[in-house]
Amino acid sequence: MLKLINLNKEEFDEFVKNHSKSHFLQSLSWGEFAKVKKNLTPYYLGLVNEDNKIIAATLLLQKMLPMNYCYFYAPRGYVIDYNKKEILRVMTNKIVEFAKKKKGIFIKIDPDIIIKKYNYNNEEVPVDNNHEEIFKTLKELGYKHQGFTKNFETMQPRYTFRIDLTQDLDTIVEHFSKTTKQRIQKSNKLETIVEIGTKKDIDEFYHLMMLTENRKDFISYNKDYYETLYEIFNGNKNSKATLFLGKVNLSKTIKSLERNLKRINDQISILPIDNLSKSSKAKLTELTKQKENINNEIAKYKEYKKDLGNDLTLSAHMIIEYGDKAWVLYAGNHNILTETYVNYNTYFEHIKYCKEKGLKIYDQFGTIGDLSEGNSRLGLHEFKKKFGGDYIEFMGEWDFVTNKFMYFIFTKLVPFYRNAIRKKSKKELQNEVRENN
Repeated sequence: MLKLINLNKEEFDEFVKNHSKSHFLQSLSWGEFAKVKKNLTPYYLGLVNEDNKIIAATLLLQKMLPMNYCYFYAPRGYVIDYNKKEILRVMTNKIVEFAKKKKGIFIKIDPDIIIKKYNYNNEEVPVDNNHEEIFKTLKELGYKHQGFTKNFETMQPRYTFRIDLTQDLDTIVEHFSKTTKQRIQKSNKLETIVEIGTKKDIDEFYHLMMLTENRKDFISYNKDYYETLYEIFNGNKNSKATLFLGKVNLSKTIKSLERNLKRINDQISILPIDNLSKSSKAKLTELTKQKENINNEIAKYKEYKKDLGNDLTLSAHMIIEYGDKAWVLYAGNHNILTETYVNYNTYFEHIKYCKEKGLKIYDQFGTIGDLSEGNSRLGLHEFKKKFGGDYIEFMGEWDFVTNKFMYFIFTKLVPFYRNAIRKKSKKELQNEVRENN
């Protein structure tokens, strides 16, 4: 006889962490964070057998609605073997019973189940699950698929890039694009620095997130949001949040360029200037061009140093670790000194860090499926693609409706009403402007 019970928090987290479907969005840390910062009520539920052994679990987040109704969300789906239909059926029935008792009008899941995968060469590769059968099972159980969305319309991204960290590092780097490898190399030549930060560096991280928000036109969070996330994930032994800070020390950069300039001058000095062969003339032309470029760079960085100071943080990324996986959750970048490619080097350093820790999957946490030229997010997609990860498509969101009438009200009529109000307010404002002109 299988039962759905409220699990002890530590017991829940140990089970989830060690499961093949582990995900930070199903962790104890995320549940506690959602409670503090998102005003959601977390439930840590487990399906147990007659021996009280956990065979499936889920973090279920409750969102309250007017009139004491609510809905439930299991981020990235249940922590369960989706191929075991009977266990999935029992889990579904038990959660539906749980939701109905609390006036839940629907349950939303978005399983971490891949339906398509393309490698770094854009070649489709097989996925290691029977996703078509799982899709069919979910429909038979009563879940309603919310469609194959292409952008960021859903709770979690339906597309992402993932790097398999079980490969050796040379293979991982080999899959980087040519320009990515060149930019990391240039960043290293300029002696940029990548350091692991602490809580006190949240101020710098937040500053860069705000700059990125203004530049990319997206909504970020306040500083307290990031501080709380950092504290909660580092306060739990099973999860970790790490800040990576990409910096430039302009004195070191200038000295590196000056050493390079000396090397070029030395090469020029040994050329027989009075009796140059055709190949020597070509070499002199190339070296002279390099010398001119480096002199220009030295002058530019000296000017930067005078105007901006010597030590600058240009990139700040927050990485979340849970189970055998890592996610690049947030990345903020300055809009100056982009030619140092600190952002690229910062990504490379946390890829190496995650591999050295023995993690198996590095997830860049979100991209798009609509790759048309007019998509404003295409630049983000192309940047993440350069690191050679597998391009992943998940199966998307499913709703299990437990109250059809209220589901219709809250998912159809309320959004329609809100949209009509916004349009009316906009029209009234336009009329007011015309009348006052």
